[in-house]
Amino acid sequence: MQKHYESFGRNDANFVPLSPLSFITRTADLFPNRTAIIYGKRRYSWAQSYARMRQLASALNAMGLGVGDTVSVIAANTPEMFEAHFGVPMAGCVLNTINTRLEAETIAYILDNSDCRLLIVDTAFHATVQAALDSLGKDIPVVDIRDAEMGDLPPIGDQDYEAFIAGGDPEFAWQMPQDEWQSLALGYTSGTSGRPKGVVYHHRGAYLMSMGTATGWPLPQHPTYMYVVPMFHCNGWCHAWTMTMMAATIVLTRVITADELFGLIEEHQVTHFGGAPIVMAMLANAPVETRPKLDYAVKAFTAGAPPPAAILKKMAEMNFEVMQVYGLTETYGHVTQCVWREEWDALSLDEQADLQSWQGVGFPMHEGAAVMNTETGELVPRDGETQGEIVLRGNAVMKGYYKDQKATDAALRDGWFFSGDAAVWHENGYIQIKDRLKDVIISGGENISSVEVEGFLYRHPKVAAAAVVAKPDETWGEVPCAFVELKPGESLEVDEFLQWCRGEMAGFKRPKHVIFGELPKTSTGKIQKFELRKRVNE
Repeated sequence: MQKHYESFGRNDANFVPLSPLSFITRTADLFPNRTAIIYGKRRYSWAQSYARMRQLASALNAMGLGVGDTVSVIAANTPEMFEAHFGVPMAGCVLNTINTRLEAETIAYILDNSDCRLLIVDTAFHATVQAALDSLGKDIPVVDIRDAEMGDLPPIGDQDYEAFIAGGDPEFAWQMPQDEWQSLALGYTSGTSGRPKGVVYHHRGAYLMSMGTATGWPLPQHPTYMYVVPMFHCNGWCHAWTMTMMAATIVLTRVITADELFGLIEEHQVTHFGGAPIVMAMLANAPVETRPKLDYAVKAFTAGAPPPAAILKKMAEMNFEVMQVYGLTETYGHVTQCVWREEWDALSLDEQADLQSWQGVGFPMHEGAAVMNTETGELVPRDGETQGEIVLRGNAVMKGYYKDQKATDAALRDGWFFSGDAAVWHENGYIQIKDRLKDVIISGGENISSVEVEGFLYRHPKVAAAAVVAKPDETWGEVPCAFVELKPGESLEVDEFLQWCRGEMAGFKRPKHVIFGELPKTSTGKIQKFELRKRVNE
């Protein structure tokens, strides 16, 4: 009998490769006149957005770009950045969104390592990007996003975005990928080394990520979503594709202040948004008179660090329902969530806040989230005490690191993705992070490689040795703290050293505290970072 079940073949009627690109065709067809994008005074319907995406895809193909070609974008959360999430892969290209906060040296490295064929750049980042291009040693075509909200800024490229897509066809007959494993996006993460690694997403993963987000949050039809998460970070947690699937109204802003966000929430009746804990703290600590008077619950995602109980309490008082989620760049963003349980309702606020800070259980699209003893390869018991490493598996796990097979093999092995985060596993299946195995500082939702920062510090002519560790911070969660040993006979003031740092690295990476003195070392000369961590926590 088995042979009869196996006699069927795949064909175009019963097997279509999964891609988030299918969401835009459905939404534009069903809801062409609904508002898709709000950005300042600009408004686009779903029909208009779709036409602009097709124009972008057409213009890229006309340049000779297609399957496997990298198109990089450095931009704030503007309509152009949103359109790139569809227009670039519609052309068959791979979308590479780059962190706008990086310094020129790292941007140049990413443009080179990613094999960028075209750069679309917001002129608000003119100085840094121009310096990166000048140091690159090769020419890359550049298209400028000239945002009227920012005024008349110096150009970088030879043409602007509007002129570029004007040459494209709004009825362009783009093609879905033939293979759902085809690369969709390339994003860079610092990891534990000084050089960032390129994380490759596929169409299937982004499609299922969107489905899982809509189910696990859960999302209604036509939410009004305020895009606070930078779209350069894990492709904005893939919410550009998810919200298109739900035919949402997407409110964009490049200004992240309490006044701005509260104003948008009140003006547009925002129902959902996501943001790092620093964003939640900013809103929770805003003056009472600036807070919106809401007669409905606004649902929020937060990830990067557990939100403090005081912040959760203040958010609840403002009618914000905050859910803690967990993930990495390598997992398309959030893949576990702290699903609320009815038996927690009767607990005290402090107890509830502690539970809300857990990283939780896998999203519906995820196939496995566990805690493993990496020395034995066995899963740890669900006792809430035995520590191990978080391991993940599922379709929302990267293809691998671009042009780095060694790092790919180290991260993806034995049927799991190894996160580098240490946690315990509770009886109910919820994961709770206890520490990080990776030497990464998470500050305001940004991952900072301490090794990379140390590399910058060693450039100072008076520095003999440097080590960077995380220092707890009420505002940012944690910030870089630098321990610096100077060369014999040299002296340096803290303010002078911090001023030097400003010229070397991005603001979020710069040490916020500097301590001069001899560094503790082993007999072989290795710096004992655990001793330094003790000092900052004393």
